Amino acid sequence: MAEQESKSFSVELSEKGGIENKGFVQNEALNECNANSQEEIPETCAVGINSAAVQNQDCEVLKPFAGMPKEVLLKFSSQARYKVTREILFWLIIASTPVLVGATIAIVAVSPKCLGWWQASPIYQIYPRSFKDTNKDGNGDLKGIQEKLDHIMYLNIKTIWITSVYKSPLKDFGYGVEDFRDVDPMFGTMRDFENLIAAIHDKGLKVIMDLIPNHTSDKHSWFQLSRNRTGKYADYYIWHDCAHTDGTITPPNNWVSVYGNSSWQYDEVRKQCYFHQFGKEQPDLNFRNSAVLEEIHDIIKFWLGKGIDGFSINTVKFLLEATHLRNEPQVNKSQNPESISAYSELYHDYTTTQVGMHDIVRSFRRTLDKFSNEPGRYRFMGTEANNQENIEATMMYYGTSFIQESDFPFNFYLINMENLSGNSIFETVSLWMKNMPKGKWPNWAVGDPSTARITSRIGKEYTNVINMLLLTLPGTPTTYYGEEIGMENIATEKNLRLSWELNTEKSPMQWNGNLHAGFSEGNLSWLPVNLDYQNVNVEAWQGLGPCTLAPWLLPGVHLGLHPPPQLLPGFWQGCSWGQL
Repeated sequence: MAEQESKSFSVELSEKGGIENKGFVQNEALNECNANSQEEIPETCAVGINSAAVQNQDCEVLKPFAGMPKEVLLKFSSQARYKVTREILFWLIIASTPVLVGATIAIVAVSPKCLGWWQASPIYQIYPRSFKDTNKDGNGDLKGIQEKLDHIMYLNIKTIWITSVYKSPLKDFGYGVEDFRDVDPMFGTMRDFENLIAAIHDKGLKVIMDLIPNHTSDKHSWFQLSRNRTGKYADYYIWHDCAHTDGTITPPNNWVSVYGNSSWQYDEVRKQCYFHQFGKEQPDLNFRNSAVLEEIHDIIKFWLGKGIDGFSINTVKFLLEATHLRNEPQVNKSQNPESISAYSELYHDYTTTQVGMHDIVRSFRRTLDKFSNEPGRYRFMGTEANNQENIEATMMYYGTSFIQESDFPFNFYLINMENLSGNSIFETVSLWMKNMPKGKWPNWAVGDPSTARITSRIGKEYTNVINMLLLTLPGTPTTYYGEEIGMENIATEKNLRLSWELNTEKSPMQWNGNLHAGFSEGNLSWLPVNLDYQNVNVEAWQGLGPCTLAPWLLPGVHLGLHPPPQLLPGFWQGCSWGQL
């Protein structure tokens, strides 16, 4: 029966002009002979036989099999079993396509975004002058930071924040800049800086640095040219006429400096007063002059070109002042206007957060974005612009849903808490989280160069508790050098210089129990080391065991960071919750 069906199918193919393919033959010289059978079914001839041996056979050359002819395909495709199956598959594909597209969109929308490097690790803030001295002059330097990078890696921290290292007369601890494109000789050379950046990146770390755009030092070349009314620099600062009689200055208005007394200082060269929000040695730049803004953009590009991964931009709320120069309102309206000298005695409606200020900050963000196109090289921008009295004003530094500003404004609300308790911490954390714009990233800090250290504020017994709190809150934590080992402010005495009294939280890092706590091998240090250095130092702290390290190592694991060697199985055995 099977033979008859096969023969009939072959006959049908022959009638339609088709040729039955009985197998694949590699040789292109494929011949098929007529065996003169009654059914005249073509047979395959042997390949390579002498032509004389087949001279009595009628042979024809076969072409490669090209599939069923159209007529045969149409005959089968019209059958119900094929037609129904084909239609079912067609409509299933049509129906599933929007479902698959919708599912893909939903998965992308719901899936959490990959964390940026500035989100996935704590930030370690270093005051370079107090971190490590390598040339025995008593001042910390850039080589000292490079020498101690392993300590930062030991803490499982991936981002370093270096405070101001610009060339400066150091009237305000480096925040009155004399040259934005140079490193102060106290810290080393530009080559030292470049070597430090390379070493940081070689270890897989990131580095951000301070940018102080609001003002310069009065030693800056821009100011020297401005006071002489030289070319475009004449309008680089805020100048105004003011009466100057017998050494007495009558300022244009009642504006007061952050450090107290009038914000106006008379200049003997220009015969006008210049405006300064901070010290009189720090004249404010005029950001209503587009040339000044362009200068700051060029400075940002300069340091990004050196390999910096981002900036903390200082004092941004002071960038613009009102042009009308009206007196600012008094807090106590009954106070004699002539007796006002403290910053807290005025509402600073005309000297902070003026219209257009956020446009300037956004322009900084755009410049950083131009350097963020390279994969893995996103450039971070944080702003130091906390407004403790107005959380909404602080949140504006995040930008809007459509226009990005800073990645986050640095959050010092935990530092500024007057009474530390569980309720006050809960309220402070909730205040930030409830007001933070949707989709933005929180951050927290409990120490900085101008605030008393944790141990000095709340006591040794709570140091680990606060560090653990800092490192387990949602968002990016920022810590200050020495807080990890519980350093305290240095004691002040009446015979100490005023600068020491203002810098009790900037005392040298305590590395070991040797002379000057291992900070310097010289005969002195720019500030005295805390007297407790023989017991409170990095070497002793590391020897206390894993329980002391818990606040610094465990949070990184929760963030999904690569666990450090200290987290090997059994490392935490023997620790109690009281110790952690």
